[in-house]
Amino acid sequence: MSQHTPAPDALPDPAGQLIAVLGAGTMGVGITTLVVGHGLPVVLVDVDESRLEQARTAVSRGLRMAQLMGKLPRGAESGALTTTTLIDDIRDATVVIEAVTEIPETKAKVIAAASAVIAPGTPLVSNTSGIPIDELAVSAARPEDMVGAHFMNPPYLIPAIEVIRGPRSDEDALRRVTDLLTLLGMNAIVVGDGPGFVINRVLQRALNGAAQLVQDGVADAESVDALFRGCLGHTTGPLATADLIGLDNVVDSLRVLYDRTGDAGYQPCELLLQKVAAGDFGRKTGRGFFEYGGVL
Repeated sequence: MSQHTPAPDALPDPAGQLIAVLGAGTMGVGITTLVVGHGLPVVLVDVDESRLEQARTAVSRGLRMAQLMGKLPRGAESGALTTTTLIDDIRDATVVIEAVTEIPETKAKVIAAASAVIAPGTPLVSNTSGIPIDELAVSAARPEDMVGAHFMNPPYLIPAIEVIRGPRSDEDALRRVTDLLTLLGMNAIVVGDGPGFVINRVLQRALNGAAQLVQDGVADAESVDALFRGCLGHTTGPLATADLIGLDNVVDSLRVLYDRTGDAGYQPCELLLQKVAAGDFGRKTGRGFFEYGGVL
């Protein structure tokens, strides 16, 4: 495990770069915002044309917010954003970032389709919160081109990123990915492969445990988060964090971890399952453990 901190003169030339992002959901939109906000062009792919239309609006909104907060360069020209439903349109990409839902079968299908189109040696990055990279690499035409990157949400506001070196990840692919992330103002921290990597191996158990406390009536959500903020210095608290991640994504991640470790601490508690079944996913739907005054 090592922290990648290249010298300034080691940064890649942004000219000639084209970043493909696969999936126009919450994370795909956030990653796209980060990239175009640093002046690099993006081709954003999704099977749903209406979702792509919504993504354009969401990217514009994210750019304004991040620039106002000083998280993205002000006054700089944004990279061009192209949206498409055709996977063939990523053919000229220099780096491909898969950001579809955290369901292994869905990711495998998208990775296989993408790797069949792009040139050999093009880094293929999976934005996964817990699925082992070597497991996903089986679906790639060239497993050595696969690297993992666990972006936090929203990626244009959180500069640290967990980068996963799979057992078959080529060092050049890893270098090109970390160099790109550095160009995007990210602090890329490289870790080894395994279910949940570092962040979610620890975090998801905590989120599940916090939800279980509310389910058992030990404390309400406000009290749980207030204790974490006041006693441990946590910025938001575990349940507000779960709402930000999306409770549907939390449940998906917990299932990935439970299926691969057999650890009962990762088995989603009933309260999480009930909220997801009701469509209360957190911030993105306006309701989760807390109310947010409408869909964001």
